[in-house]
Amino acid sequence: MKSKILILFLFVTFKSLGQKQIEVFFDFNKDFPNPSSILEINEWISKNKNVEIIKLLGYCDSIDTKDYNRKLAERRIANVQQLLEKSGMKFGKNLETIAYGKEFKQSKVQAENRKVTIFYNEPEAPPAESELTRKIKQSKVGETIPLPNIYFFNNVARIVPKSEPTLYDLRCAMEENPKLRIEIQGHICCVVGEDVKDVSTARARAIYNYLLRNKIDRKRMSYKGFGSSRPIHPIPEKTAAEEDENRRVEILIVDK
Repeated sequence: MKSKILILFLFVTFKSLGQKQIEVFFDFNKDFPNPSSILEINEWISKNKNVEIIKLLGYCDSIDTKDYNRKLAERRIANVQQLLEKSGMKFGKNLETIAYGKEFKQSKVQAENRKVTIFYNEPEAPPAESELTRKIKQSKVGETIPLPNIYFFNNVARIVPKSEPTLYDLRCAMEENPKLRIEIQGHICCVVGEDVKDVSTARARAIYNYLLRNKIDRKRMSYKGFGSSRPIHPIPEKTAAEEDENRRVEILIVDK
């Protein structure tokens, strides 16, 4: 039964306060990890090359003096650190190492106290690519791409706050692709004929001004209103959804 418990505790990984940790175990009075832990740590290293080691804590069992145990714990830390360094692992600038003699809460199972605990941070996952970003990346010169979820207050060019995610995606695409040049095109719904208040142009200009305020070069973009001359659905529209699709802002890929 004891051997099963030891195997269970040979290698432990879990999250704690935004950090993760693993535990490497040692045989009695030894300063190099035992064979089982060597196999486990090597497997972990192979799967975690991009993590950053931020802290190493060394421990001993309750046998022998406090000073002897602290020095043994220091050697255990040094050997684990050397093992990680030789494997190309990254260390934080303020790597913390602490060796404990007996001054910690010990397990009744002595083998569980002979260890080094490695604390590490995983790299942040890159943000998921939006559908708009993907379409812009895959687009060709001359292609027109609708801006999804762009909303305006009724009959004016004031952008509704919930449009912010799409504006941000467009801005990021312009920043990440310095050769990208676009024409912002505004359209309205519901009324056949002249756009008397030129709302379509004003709405396209609102997008243009947003990008300009966020330091996108004006030479890379222009804007134009088309009124209701280019509807997706025949006017008068049959549903509110058709009205929304006609009442839109698009970007024309001019160059990339």
